[in-house]
Amino acid sequence: MINKQLLQPESIVIIGGSNNYHKPGGAIVRNILNGGYNGTLRIVNPKEDEIQGIKVFHDISELPPTELAVLVIPAPMCPNTVKVLAETKEVKAFIIISAGFGEETEDGAKLEEEILETCRKHDCALIGPNCIGLLNNHHHSVFTKPIPQLNPRGVDFISGSGATAVFILESAVMKGLQFNSVWSIGNGKQIGIEDVLQYMDENFNPETDPTIKLLYIENISNPDKLLFHASSLIRKGCRIAAIKSGSSESGSRAASSHTGAIATSDSAVEALFRKAGIVRCFSREELTTVGCIFTCLPPITSQSSPLTTEPTLSRFAIVTHAGGPGVMLTDALSKGGLQVPQFTGEAAEELKSKLYPGASVANPIDILATGTPEHLATAIDYCENRFDEVDAIMVIFGTPGLVKLFETYDVLHKKILECKKPIFPILPCLHTAGPEVAEFLKKGHVNFSDEVTLAVSLSRIISTPNPARPEIELFGVDVPRIRDIISSVENDGFVEPNIVRQLFESAGIPMVPEKVSNDKQQLVEFAEKTGYPVVAKVVGPLHKSDVGGVALNIRSAEHLALEFDRMMKIEGAHSVMVQKMLRGKELFIGAKYETRFGHVVLCGMGGIFVEVLKDVSSGLAPLSYEEASSMIHSLRAYKIIRGTRGQQGINEKKYTEIIVRLSTLLRFATEIKELDINPLLADGDDIVAVDARIRIEKNK
Repeated sequence: MINKQLLQPESIVIIGGSNNYHKPGGAIVRNILNGGYNGTLRIVNPKEDEIQGIKVFHDISELPPTELAVLVIPAPMCPNTVKVLAETKEVKAFIIISAGFGEETEDGAKLEEEILETCRKHDCALIGPNCIGLLNNHHHSVFTKPIPQLNPRGVDFISGSGATAVFILESAVMKGLQFNSVWSIGNGKQIGIEDVLQYMDENFNPETDPTIKLLYIENISNPDKLLFHASSLIRKGCRIAAIKSGSSESGSRAASSHTGAIATSDSAVEALFRKAGIVRCFSREELTTVGCIFTCLPPITSQSSPLTTEPTLSRFAIVTHAGGPGVMLTDALSKGGLQVPQFTGEAAEELKSKLYPGASVANPIDILATGTPEHLATAIDYCENRFDEVDAIMVIFGTPGLVKLFETYDVLHKKILECKKPIFPILPCLHTAGPEVAEFLKKGHVNFSDEVTLAVSLSRIISTPNPARPEIELFGVDVPRIRDIISSVENDGFVEPNIVRQLFESAGIPMVPEKVSNDKQQLVEFAEKTGYPVVAKVVGPLHKSDVGGVALNIRSAEHLALEFDRMMKIEGAHSVMVQKMLRGKELFIGAKYETRFGHVVLCGMGGIFVEVLKDVSSGLAPLSYEEASSMIHSLRAYKIIRGTRGQQGINEKKYTEIIVRLSTLLRFATEIKELDINPLLADGDDIVAVDARIRIEKNK
């Protein structure tokens, strides 16, 4: 629970405060005092009489009633201290900086449980233990530096790691990013990242609250809660970006199918973030750069489509005084699917005439190293008013040593305030022009010191879809029949082909005509009726190809009979499947059940694309048509799906529909732990499942 005493306490007591700034107890007192805390600050230390100008209480029994307690004492002392303060001193909120709890030993975990039980009993809020504290506009209860510039409309930052939070803050401060609050949840025993988002969502005021949230996540304990409140905040006009670390541990798990090798927990995280509309980042530089980009964009109106996916933020003008960075930025934007349109015609010629000879206006607009602040202003004006083919402006201006940067950055400051198109300042001169950059940042601006990181971060924002609609697509899916089929399966493991076919028929997923039998004559009759050529596959062994259990292009009854006899001798074989042989583009759909997340659905091109290149996109079931379409569009091989170099594309609408229907099937059959359709063959307008495996686990 998060309460007023935690966020806006009228009194704070530091248990273990110190005069030594190099200890957490001393640093936290210093930060609270330097932060201008307006309430009453108290300190408990049995060995000191005065700490940093404040009279000290020697024992907690001497304290008057206090609202918030910050504990900086050894872990074994914390449970009893919390109990006494909650029972006798009316403390309603605790921040426990101390380490040595569940993150280290089982005994430490027991100490945590004692503290949590006391907080439950007395309705107290608990941050930590094992954290750096809480920082907001009311109190700076953290023991670390840097303390970023605070602004009530700044960024809310929530971190699962205190040390990592410091690194991220350092990266943000260098860019000028301002904060409203910093939450270090530590072990998150009571209040985790999901709980902070829930509080922000349920108490959100669009008129006064920050709309940018940055997250550093080490563990997603409640994916549904994170999904619900993150997507709710985004629909209300917020923008959220996050790093999820530690997602590769399960990537080395051995699995019995292609899907098992790919659908790691990282796929689950990717799917969850896409469904929620969270921009996923992979480094602190990316995270803070995305946060800075958010501050440059106009606000999102509630219930509207987030600007992150609007096509009107895809075309960029580049104004630079250095050719190389302009070229690198152009390359990086293009690689990310963004445009740097060429400027030609009357307006371009006019602009060129107002710059020094040798300047280029094709885009990038290179005003040369000798360009003046006036030239910069003129170039920005043309991008704002004359070049309608751009949505935003990027300005690269370091220090060529030929102009007064204070004047140049003052021009940039004024243009950022005046222009309707967003302006992204790239000022790579922190060492040679530190005072000038610092003055620019003090005016409330941000600085992107690296143009390529900016472009990569922009592409991540643009490619992040809107939050998914919560409705489930049920049309054409027979849920009662699906449940009856699942109930009829008695044993765990991979089910027989006839069960796969029944489930797919219930979900409206087309399959190639096939016959499974241990009767040779029945299979020959089926092949004669269907028409040759056909394919024969052994039924029983899991990996058919590995045991020679697949025969293609069978064109006669005699050939089919020979293959039947051969396959029935394979160890583990109990029957043979015969299918009409089809040709077309190989597609792939798979799914794997991830604990707490549900089913992660994967799609992509089949064959080498999934097995070697691992070009797949993930989504969290159930999927909407918009989500499935976004998954397909995000594939590197999408140009092949669409049709390229004279080749016909596939029926993308039908592929989307099959993905959605499969996700609905999985939503109502959680016993399915693994599913693999490879290949799904696309030929013209037709798409049919050729080979599929389903593993059910319901007795565990």
